[in-house]
Amino acid sequence: MSRLLKTLKDTGAIRWVALLCLALPMFASYFFDDIFSTISQEFEDPSMVALGWSMEDYGYYRSAYSLLCIFGGLIICGMLLDRWGVRLTGSVFVALMVGGAALIAYAISESFADSRLCGWLSGVFAKPSLSLAYAGCAMFGLGSEIAGVTVNRAIAKWFKGREIALAMGLQLALARLGTAVALIVVPRIVNTEGYIPFAETSRPAAVGLGLLLMALVLWALFVAMDLRFDRCRGLSAAEAGMRTAPEDRFRFRDVIKVITNRHFLLVSLLCVFFYCCVVSFRKFATAILMPRFGIDSDVASVMVAMIPFFTLVFAPLFGAVVDRVGRGTKIMIIGSAMILFSHLTVAFAPGVPAFGFIAIGVLGLGYSLVPAAMWPSIPKIIAENKLGTAFSLVYWVQNIGLFTVPIVVGHIMDRASSPVVAEYFFIGLAVCAVIVAVLLSRSSDRHPELDLDGKAGGRA
Repeated sequence: MSRLLKTLKDTGAIRWVALLCLALPMFASYFFDDIFSTISQEFEDPSMVALGWSMEDYGYYRSAYSLLCIFGGLIICGMLLDRWGVRLTGSVFVALMVGGAALIAYAISESFADSRLCGWLSGVFAKPSLSLAYAGCAMFGLGSEIAGVTVNRAIAKWFKGREIALAMGLQLALARLGTAVALIVVPRIVNTEGYIPFAETSRPAAVGLGLLLMALVLWALFVAMDLRFDRCRGLSAAEAGMRTAPEDRFRFRDVIKVITNRHFLLVSLLCVFFYCCVVSFRKFATAILMPRFGIDSDVASVMVAMIPFFTLVFAPLFGAVVDRVGRGTKIMIIGSAMILFSHLTVAFAPGVPAFGFIAIGVLGLGYSLVPAAMWPSIPKIIAENKLGTAFSLVYWVQNIGLFTVPIVVGHIMDRASSPVVAEYFFIGLAVCAVIVAVLLSRSSDRHPELDLDGKAGGRA
């Protein structure tokens, strides 16, 4: 009896179950990454925190996320994917992400403070909890970044020729929802009134670790589904990985060809200045906004949560605009100018909460606008067989900024008379972003063959 053979990929419901198994680990990753973002003000007075961290210590901790990424982690990611495939690569780095989170949760707990390990580390480090959490954050950052790349590759594998843009858009939306949930939930599960014991500081990490452990189970389910998917296609174990053709794989000589491209350099600089103005700012936002606009932590957390919520709504809309009308470099200028306006408003507007909401709303709009035009421009600048190298290098440059800026901001806030002084630094970064966007636009006008201001050829 003959019948139509269908692979798991061809069964629509199974594809979306696979997407959920891929997206929820990223949701958990984004949640854990922002567990301190809306309670960062607690580090302004180390004597009131059992953990004993200062704002400068917090800045160093935040920078650890990008430490291993900038020392080769992101660059070798494409090579590992080519050789190992999505299942093995993803499993290694999802596990590394969860392991790093577990180390952070232990480092900031009372159990560690009372342990022999803490006593031994105190003979080496002035703040053993910070040192252990730093190591955990570095592990978590490398695992999270590479797991994210693997997730995108896996989505491409399952949705190729189908609803791939929708699937990737939904994955990004769900991931950023993790940030929004963290910004809203964490201030409501931590009591920051008076002296803050270990139990309060470590509670968000415990919740985040719980989410990551559930995500690990879902990843295991995806691995089983993906293995079945490959077997249904009749692929051997060696053939089943997400491997690319030899001519498309990462090669070190491609780095020279990419980094000598003027337009690529401008896009990379715009990326680092722009994302540091938003992502790094978000890590310190409540500590800046609370004294600036005279609001409490609950209001500040809602204010900061506008950033990811705005991107959930507007990023797909702006992407459609770029696809339809083009003018990509002009849109980058507008978005960068919006970021500059936002930081100028935070720094100099009257200290009325309404101005804070306006500033963060504009920041969220700019955060949606620039990426919608910036990411589709890279395939127009770089040849297709070097895109893997190009994207790895852009993320590498971005992580250098995300490593450096929190250290600088934490240092400024620890020594300044007011946390708002840090806004001057963010204003400087925003000015640089505007200048780079203008230079990119002018260069685009001189090189119309690149079609940077034509309709976008990819997803924002």
